[in-house]
Amino acid sequence: MKKCSIAVFLLVLLFFAAFFLWPMCEVLRGGFTGHDGRVTFAYFSAIFKDSIYLTSIGNSIFTATITTVVAFLIALPLAYFSDRYEFPGKKIFTNIVLLPIMLPPFVGAIGVHHIFGVRGMLNALLLKLGVIDSAHLIDWIGNYKLIGMCLMNAISLYPILYLNLVATLANIDPSLDEAAACVGCHGIKRFFKITFPLMRPGIFAGVTLVFIWAFTELGVPLIFDYNRVVSVQIYNGLKEMVDNQMPFALVSIVLLLSLIFYTSGKLLMGRQNYAMMAKASHVVSARRVGFLKKFCCCALFGGVTFLALMPHVAVILTSFAGDWYNSILPNVWTFDNYRSSLSHPLTIPSIQNSVIYSGLATFVTIFFGIAIAFVVVRSKLKLRWMLDSMTMLPLAVPGLVIAFGYLAMSQKGKVFSFLNPVANPTALLVIAYAVRKLPFIVRSAVSGLQQMSYSYEEAAQCLGCSPIKSAIKITLPLIIANLMAGGLLVFSQTMLEVSDSLVLAQKQQHYPITKAIYELMNLLGDGPFLACSLGVWAMTFLSITIIGASIFMGKNFGAVFRA
Repeated sequence: MKKCSIAVFLLVLLFFAAFFLWPMCEVLRGGFTGHDGRVTFAYFSAIFKDSIYLTSIGNSIFTATITTVVAFLIALPLAYFSDRYEFPGKKIFTNIVLLPIMLPPFVGAIGVHHIFGVRGMLNALLLKLGVIDSAHLIDWIGNYKLIGMCLMNAISLYPILYLNLVATLANIDPSLDEAAACVGCHGIKRFFKITFPLMRPGIFAGVTLVFIWAFTELGVPLIFDYNRVVSVQIYNGLKEMVDNQMPFALVSIVLLLSLIFYTSGKLLMGRQNYAMMAKASHVVSARRVGFLKKFCCCALFGGVTFLALMPHVAVILTSFAGDWYNSILPNVWTFDNYRSSLSHPLTIPSIQNSVIYSGLATFVTIFFGIAIAFVVVRSKLKLRWMLDSMTMLPLAVPGLVIAFGYLAMSQKGKVFSFLNPVANPTALLVIAYAVRKLPFIVRSAVSGLQQMSYSYEEAAQCLGCSPIKSAIKITLPLIIANLMAGGLLVFSQTMLEVSDSLVLAQKQQHYPITKAIYELMNLLGDGPFLACSLGVWAMTFLSITIIGASIFMGKNFGAVFRA
């Protein structure tokens, strides 16, 4: 067993060295090395002397901050009410509230254009009510692009915070609340004195992910046509990366800032991890409440779900529209968009490509995830903590940075030039997806192994079964639900991965779904309608997979988003 653990450790170390550390090193080398090969800070200092770059970095930090605050204010009451109270429709609400994570924010942003555009639903409604006149239409998106991006990101990412907070609350010993109540600590005071401090590790995990993902979100600003954010500046600089070092310097700054944000959050909120004397019992802690609290719970969940799904509802309506201009609802309804989307030269190949990329990436993550989980939970290897920490690192590094690093390391003359995505991005896309989503399957498998007693494997080994055979015959069948949940989550998340797909897929025949949706949105005529119908196909499929994964793992589902 020890030899197998060492072999797994070395294999994972090699894999991460090649496809995580090396791309980061290429990014930093490009940002701090001149054309003569010498170390220089010229490009780095030039970034901070350029007003456009400084504005972009400031806007990105502002967007990430507002997004995180709004997402936290949404997720905290949802998680608390879900954990502590019983109310009508609780199971349905707690599943529906996860739906905004089904689609990347930029797809929802397509729907936002039909709601808040100059000739969109809101202005049409205000015209009909006589609040405004046709000569004074409000350009909601044009006037409030930055705030709109923040809200769009927040309603798409709050489920990550919600899942982390629910998982954290599920592990808090209810006897602590009972003890506080016995000494007269009740209500809001008890929450801030007892519950909230115990939630700090979960808050850190969720806040860190939401902040970093919002900081480098690429799709939403592209759809909102807003260039003054760092992610779009990097995306626009991809064409110049061969002859210009400035994109490297900008990506290096984003990488360093992301690590600073992660470390700061860890120091502020993630250091204290209180041990519980007993496992929380939700049969006891989730209590029945009166009519008023039931109504408040239902209103909160229903209101948040309505607001969060509004962009997706607009996407669905657009997918059925033959024409939608200056009206509350589409002027013409049709199914032709769905038929056309399945026959368009961009759509069918993109669906096939995404299935191939995501399927291969899921297989890779399951293979590595199971092996890593067994070493972390079952072995006595002294460095197993390092293995666990290493596999969580991709959650703290923006996908845009990793994708840029892959482009850098596969340029002509580099060691990995044979993987250049210009020729065929399949290998790099599969690896990129696998590296970024490996934490999900590792956390799922670790969660399953921790819940399963080791005595089953010991009994099998006492009867002459080898450790590997006992793991295959005994352990894997018992944790299959966790593996299925993690696999579904990996597959669904990679199917609609944005940063890697937009950066690495450069030829039409290799486009995955997200790149196809983006290209369709930029086509004149029926392009946006086809993009929305393709988004609905993806949304339907991913809704089933995410809800299935949450059912398999229950309260432990939030653990897969732990940074």
